[in-house]
Amino acid sequence: MPSLFRFLTVVAVIGGIVYGVVFALANFVNPKPREMTVTIPPDKFLKK
Repeated sequence: MPSLFRFLTVVAVIGGIVYGVVFALANFVNPKPREMTVTIPPDKFLKK
């Protein structure tokens, strides 16, 4: 039984670290807005 508790503790610690990294990326990294141009070929407008 102690090995199960050790395993669950390790999984919880790893999950907490992953959650912390995702939280930090979501709140402290600001993306740079930029313009985007998409060229659509004319044959996309023709109905077949």
